[in-house]
Amino acid sequence: MARTGGEAKGGDAKGGGVFTRRALLLGAGQLGIFGALAAKLYRTQIIEGERYATLSDNNRISERLIAPPRGRILDRSGVLLGGNRTNWRALFTPGQADASATLDAFARLVPLADAERARIDRELRTRRRFVSVTLREFLTWEEMARIEVNAPDLPGVVVDVGTTRTYPKGPALAHVVGYVAPPNDEDVAEEPSLGLPGLRIGRAGMEKAHDARLRGLPGAVQMEVNAAGRIIRELDRQEGMAGEDLELTLDAGLQASVLERLGDESASAVVLDARNGEVLAMTTTPSFDPTLFNSGVSQAQWVEWTRNRRTPLINKASAGLYPPGSTFKMVVAMAGLEANVIGPKDRITCPGFFDLGDTRFHCWSKHGHGALDMRGGLKNSCDVFFYEVARRAGIDRVAAMANRFGIGVDLEIELPGARKGLMPTRAWRRAHGKAWNIGDTISCGIGQGYIQTTPLALATYVARIASGRALQPHLTRRVAGVMQRGAAPEDWPALDLPERGLHLLREGMWAVVNEGGGTAPGARINLPGMQLAGKTGSSQVRRVSRNQREHGFNSAKLAWEFRPHALFVCYAPYDAPRYAVAVVVEHGNAGAAAAAPLGRDIMIAALTRDPAVQPAPAQRVAEGRP
Repeated sequence: MARTGGEAKGGDAKGGGVFTRRALLLGAGQLGIFGALAAKLYRTQIIEGERYATLSDNNRISERLIAPPRGRILDRSGVLLGGNRTNWRALFTPGQADASATLDAFARLVPLADAERARIDRELRTRRRFVSVTLREFLTWEEMARIEVNAPDLPGVVVDVGTTRTYPKGPALAHVVGYVAPPNDEDVAEEPSLGLPGLRIGRAGMEKAHDARLRGLPGAVQMEVNAAGRIIRELDRQEGMAGEDLELTLDAGLQASVLERLGDESASAVVLDARNGEVLAMTTTPSFDPTLFNSGVSQAQWVEWTRNRRTPLINKASAGLYPPGSTFKMVVAMAGLEANVIGPKDRITCPGFFDLGDTRFHCWSKHGHGALDMRGGLKNSCDVFFYEVARRAGIDRVAAMANRFGIGVDLEIELPGARKGLMPTRAWRRAHGKAWNIGDTISCGIGQGYIQTTPLALATYVARIASGRALQPHLTRRVAGVMQRGAAPEDWPALDLPERGLHLLREGMWAVVNEGGGTAPGARINLPGMQLAGKTGSSQVRRVSRNQREHGFNSAKLAWEFRPHALFVCYAPYDAPRYAVAVVVEHGNAGAAAAAPLGRDIMIAALTRDPAVQPAPAQRVAEGRP
């Protein structure tokens, strides 16, 4: 019995030892496994937690850049000329879904023209995957509703609100303010940020001149998306930095008055502040609607514009080139005076023609003007007088004086596309393979021949005569609230011309309008104590033959495109010049009849709008002197 009990006891002790070793081994294994898991969890949660959180957010959050609001364009009084309005649009982010399937689904809801689909496919190929592509702009409420209802079938598509450019004054300021349009592939390749949905760039006018500052800096929006790329909600939006506001020197009210007076003429007019060169009005007729470029101009509309012989797309005020005609005679007069080839009281006799060898140059008055001094030559606009002065002075002196007055030189105005015209010289003629001859000089003496200038240059020329300063025309008044240089007369240097010579030019221009026998009596203004000084011009666009002249030639009976251009330049008030005006009526025939009345009315509009202009002392009209 005792043996049996002992054996049993020994067996229990042996079995207990085995169980204990197995338990220890199992526990050690479990501890090792849990330790490894704990280490992995520590590494994942603590050491690499931030990286995995970022990866998680990248799978959950979609971020895209958004175009900033474009800066406003205002006139000198704060009137809105270029602004923004709400634009609902459909955007697609290519990195979030299969592009082909999504576009097919979208097109079933909002039909896409072939050209639109081609544009979208091109942008998807060329732009970065995080940059959204515009599927359709200017959505209607019905189109937005269809997109939102079918959102589950349109992964990566979102209806977004942006801005589009608007021009409250429409065609009235299209040539100066300009317009914006979507960037092309070359623009985006050069600057990728231009590919943002809804972003527009300035293509003409002041929109183009100040594009970089008007454009602003992009913002960003964060959207929560699910695994299928569908947008759940917007998490954050930063609108970016809006473009800077641009204040122009223009007076929108005066611009409207000028346009109303020009009416249906193919014409242009410029009004400058004669003290500092600020452009107060710059008009061109006919014009165009600048908003059409924002969404794309149709082929039919483009053909209509380009086939219009009155060229509505060209800013005639700054880019239209015309012979200045008799408005150029003050340049010739000053060139002669400075060269001492003629004095203020020297007389030249006009028999109605000027013979040079076997060539006869005619005066506009076939009976002639008799003997005239400089003042009388300007007053009567005698061609023979200025033929002779130009001959004595020579073309190079005449050209140098024209340049000093702003004709034939770059006026450095901010407006893109502005042209400097042409003031020919002997060197210019030689560069074109021909020698200058005296007949060319004679023609230039009355503003014909090779001379080409713009209405802007003519207004600058008259403002320089009136002020005696080499002022430059400019359109920018303030950018982001900061006043720009050029607002004060002292910002511009003196012309360095003798005051008595300038006074003689002014006196002759006064006689043109206010003295009996002047060529522009219809330009007199009826404001108390104020008078206007001006000069008419008619510039031929084709030569008049001797046969036509001998048989009673009448340019008014020619076809419109063959009639002379009508011009008028002026400034007022005479005693204290404030405004300079230039008007060109294309093929208007006679400056005195077609352009001078327009210049008068434009000047009256400028004077009556300006409360700072005080009535000047009455002129001694009875004495026949200014």
